[in-house]
Amino acid sequence: ASDSGSPPLSNNVTVKVFILDQNDNVPVILYPVSANGSAEGVEEIPRNVNAGHLVTKVRAYDADIGYNGWLLFSLQEVSDHSLFSLDRYTGQIRTLRSFTETDEAQHKLVILVKDNGNVSLSATATVIVKVVEPKEAFAASDVTNAVKDEEENNVTFYLIITLGSVSVLFIISIIVLIVMQCSKSTDYSSKYLQDMNYDGTLCHSIQYRSGDKRYMLVGPRMSIGSTLAPGSNRNTLVIPDRQNHSVSVLLYGMLDRPALS
Repeated sequence: ASDSGSPPLSNNVTVKVFILDQNDNVPVILYPVSANGSAEGVEEIPRNVNAGHLVTKVRAYDADIGYNGWLLFSLQEVSDHSLFSLDRYTGQIRTLRSFTETDEAQHKLVILVKDNGNVSLSATATVIVKVVEPKEAFAASDVTNAVKDEEENNVTFYLIITLGSVSVLFIISIIVLIVMQCSKSTDYSSKYLQDMNYDGTLCHSIQYRSGDKRYMLVGPRMSIGSTLAPGSNRNTLVIPDRQNHSVSVLLYGMLDRPALS
């Protein structure tokens, strides 16, 4: 400000303006909220919980700022004050003690939520606490565990089938190999005995094998170059084969004939 003198004189002043919030917003309940929009909810807890168990948490919001936006929670109505407690600042509802057989199965709690304005505005939320048996409380988790166990059993079953199939194929392969080896051995023995039939040497011959020795039953004719084995009582003829192995030949019907050289 200045005057009209000569010279003019002036002075300054500083003015600070504070804008105060007006508490004109009611707290809004965020949880619990029912399907129809009312602040109501149902919570189920097992009967065997201990003291300090968290039942639920009431959530609210206030659009005012500063002190007017600070919210406080309190129990306006409760069926049993010895069972539940409510945190004044967080809105958490917890059990104070364990449940007994004489306690009711259902409890109603009305929570008052108010702001911190000079003229407080408030809202209420209703929580219905149902105390159920442990089997009912954990029914959903039991179903989930049952499904998981069934999936694990199916995996184990398929694994057993796979291992069994591999084992059966392995056993079949071993059996086939053994049969093939036996067939080859039989074919070799038959071929070896057939090679001993020299043309015109023996007639009516019957061949067989016993261990490492091979025997031939022959008729009355013998080939030149064959000899009777010493000490054989003239009924065993030894014939050299193509592979330098001796073959014993049993003679029948020739006991009275002299040995040939």
